[in-house]
Amino acid sequence: MTEFTFEDSRWEQMLASLGENTRVSGAQLLQLLEGASEAELQDALSCLAQKHIALDMTDFPVLPSGGATAQRLKLEQELVEKNISFEGLEENDPLRLYMEELASVPAAGDPNVIALELAEGKDGARERLIELMLGRAVELAKEYVGKGVLLTDLIQEASLGLWEATENYDGGDIGVFCDWWMRQYMAGAVIQQASALGMGQKLRQAMDDYRTVDEKLLAELGRNPTEEELAEALHMSVQETKTVASMVANARAMNRVHTPEPEQLPQEEDQAVEDTAYFQMRSRVQELLSGLSPEDAKLLTLRYGLEGGQPLEPAQVAVKLGIPANEVIKREAAALAKLRQ
Repeated sequence: MTEFTFEDSRWEQMLASLGENTRVSGAQLLQLLEGASEAELQDALSCLAQKHIALDMTDFPVLPSGGATAQRLKLEQELVEKNISFEGLEENDPLRLYMEELASVPAAGDPNVIALELAEGKDGARERLIELMLGRAVELAKEYVGKGVLLTDLIQEASLGLWEATENYDGGDIGVFCDWWMRQYMAGAVIQQASALGMGQKLRQAMDDYRTVDEKLLAELGRNPTEEELAEALHMSVQETKTVASMVANARAMNRVHTPEPEQLPQEEDQAVEDTAYFQMRSRVQELLSGLSPEDAKLLTLRYGLEGGQPLEPAQVAVKLGIPANEVIKREAAALAKLRQ
């Protein structure tokens, strides 16, 4: 009889490795879902909700768009960033009409008191709580403006998240609980829109370009390139470069955890091989570092995670060593040059 085995996808492996009530980068999830079907995307978002894993959209890249949609997105971003009233929009503009309707809805009451009534199953509690929280839905929606989804759609998604929150509420701070669900729905809408536009493939290309340029500049400069140097070579802004750098770092960390291992040797023999390789690598690293001063050896150890930790940025190393960041960069370059000699 033929046996079939089914391996989890990379996004399933990643989510399985995360504990409940944690966070995952929206950009990282989008990159992992490259080429996924709409059903797979929905499965991923449902899995996040079930494990109460929040989508972190802090560094999610701004999505390109064209035509009337691009103009509208730009307009909404300007209105939000400059805190301009929506009353300046056309009289029949859907966003203006919604805001005027919302302003006419009475928003009085204590959400925590109504939440207690909701938990007790009192009639009308859910509807009153939702009405009271709609203004909060608008405020949260403004945080996602400029990420490829129109504000009216974001508000609608936040409202759906608000309804979901009232369905699942089982105690605690109702404001925090509703905020989580509203943000999750809006983040999911942004990711779905980005996936439809093929942003996963674009992010992967940006990551590949970053790795290539980073290695090229490292070889040319004899030190780690600065964010400004990388941005110039990549023809990106510094902020965009930071976003891609963060995704590259996340991908490397994930690969260390999820890269499938080759066919295993018997356990004891395999462990012996692994221990020998590790010992040889550690010995070689220690041999190289012994040619440096203790201070510079410590600096490189922190900078590149040579003792098993995560590599640190120059600013982080500076804090640990109590020296300026530019001194870290200067000493790092000198130490690397000495090692090459």
